[in-house]
Amino acid sequence: MMLLAPEVWSGKILVEKWTSGAAGSRAVVEPATGGQLGEIGMASTEDVVRASARAAAAQREWAVAPPAVRGAVLRRAGELFEQYAEEIQDWLIREAGSIRPKAGLETDIAAAECFEASGLPTHPMGQVLPSGEPHWSFSRRRPAGVVSVIAPFNFPLILSIRSVAPALALGNAVLLKPDPRTAVSGGVVLARIFQEAGLPDGLLSLLPGGPDVGEALVTAPEVSIVSFTGSTRAGRAVGRTASEHLKRVHLELGGNNALIVLPGADLPKAASAGAFGSFNHQGQICMTTGRHLIHESLYDDYVALLADKATNLPIGNPAKENVALGPIIDAAQRDRIHDLVTRTVEAGANLSAGGRFEDLFYRPTVLSAVTPDMPAYAEEVFGPVAPVLSFGSLDDAIKLAADSPYGLSLGILGDVGLAMTVADAVPAGIVHINEQTVGDEAQVPFGGVRTSGTGSRFGGAEANIEAFTDTQWLTVRPDIAPYPF
Repeated sequence: MMLLAPEVWSGKILVEKWTSGAAGSRAVVEPATGGQLGEIGMASTEDVVRASARAAAAQREWAVAPPAVRGAVLRRAGELFEQYAEEIQDWLIREAGSIRPKAGLETDIAAAECFEASGLPTHPMGQVLPSGEPHWSFSRRRPAGVVSVIAPFNFPLILSIRSVAPALALGNAVLLKPDPRTAVSGGVVLARIFQEAGLPDGLLSLLPGGPDVGEALVTAPEVSIVSFTGSTRAGRAVGRTASEHLKRVHLELGGNNALIVLPGADLPKAASAGAFGSFNHQGQICMTTGRHLIHESLYDDYVALLADKATNLPIGNPAKENVALGPIIDAAQRDRIHDLVTRTVEAGANLSAGGRFEDLFYRPTVLSAVTPDMPAYAEEVFGPVAPVLSFGSLDDAIKLAADSPYGLSLGILGDVGLAMTVADAVPAGIVHINEQTVGDEAQVPFGGVRTSGTGSRFGGAEANIEAFTDTQWLTVRPDIAPYPF
């Protein structure tokens, strides 16, 4: 049996049942070839209104379902991600331009997210509070209601399931808007998995669409929480709309993450870490290493090693070849990458490797002799570009790393004692000592500070409960209280 048989979902959205979207349909395009893989339905704002009302009705029953029932659905979903891993990976490779190991990581984490979430229904959900009154006083966590999840194209499965799984496990309904460019990998896959896992109809709606659909997912009156992952620019707009409508919003946004290589670090290992941090999935990761800060004693050798790796990494169609990099998601993103590289070279940087493309395949690029004001260093590139800058003292490294509006991930390679000093001084939601900047695990709270997000966290019981439930104060006394009125 195929999980993703096209006759089930082709040209359709999911609102209780698979149905045509009011906004028509859109081709599913393979970036590596430009060929059409299928067709997805596109939702309208009216579809969102309809889905939100039905989700609210379904959620009332789901919220009071026994914890064992909700846990069983999540466990079964995890098993199905394992069972259909190869089929899902094929879609991630062709639709999202993923290489096979990256696609495998996504299915592994998707299963882990579901298994982790399956324990949430039986997790303690409150506290006994002290009180000066003759009553029992409690705080308890209650399902928030309807949660909107808006997810991006780069890790479409992980960045959808990390919100969808815990939200459902905790008794909520979910409205899911994947990026239309990866609506199968980031949307249809989840819808079909949870259908097969026995999730009742109406609790998970699939609503691909444009910015108008995204706005409707925030403003729908039944929606209590919005979980958005995407660019800082788009996140600001979502945050503004959410605040106007008094909706709780979790924003996981961009990053321009620094990798610091300290004096005495193992250079071959450091260059390997730096290459992975900048070039993995074509640099299309919020945690990508966007700034390489190298001690001046290692700088020239590091640039040479990194450039050699960039020159020799194989690039091509991951569905046909064993490559390290696949295609950029689309021409607009490729052109933005190339513009940043070109303007940085024009500003005086050295092009040590790459800087060219064929179709949507952009060569891994190393830029040396970079200064902090150059475009590819100062901005989030979201492509396979490694700007390299030298520093003299530890204070210089700290200042350079901290001098960014972002605060998502920081990697520090070398002496652990020095690295601890740096870690304490640089604002970041994530710090990796002797690892590069890209990393995520289902059980670990994840999030950024500054313009990388609102500091919200996903991952692990405490963070997920905080993210997707509301706190209620509850008191109980044996008899009706006396009052002076």
